[in-house]
Amino acid sequence: MKPIGYWLRHVHELIETSFGEALATESLTRRHWQVLNTIALGARTLEDLDTALAPFVVEEGSMAPIVADLRGRGWVSDFALTDEGRVAHARVEEQVKGMRERIRDGISDDDYVTTVRTLERCAANLETLTK
Repeated sequence: MKPIGYWLRHVHELIETSFGEALATESLTRRHWQVLNTIALGARTLEDLDTALAPFVVEEGSMAPIVADLRGRGWVSDFALTDEGRVAHARVEEQVKGMRERIRDGISDDDYVTTVRTLERCAANLETLTK
């Protein structure tokens, strides 16, 4: 049996690749979706975004370039979705829901919840070591 670190990294890479391929029809990345969705959920500043997406900000540095791209598409203005942005969000959200369903295919709700809770506990255990 491979260790948990192997599976975490492998699943992460598969999620990134799969979402990238699914969102390519919109010329979007997973980060675009995360920013678009976080704004739709109420983030109103770059600081709000960077805080909400903190694990990914470490990789990206800041979500500012993605916000700029979404503004350039006419989807975001003053950290709110435009009418065109709401239409795009709904369209992309359907693609994301489909990806999430494929990820969970063959996994019961109970098994999924147990897996997520186990990973949360692993993270909490390790966070105490880094403080």
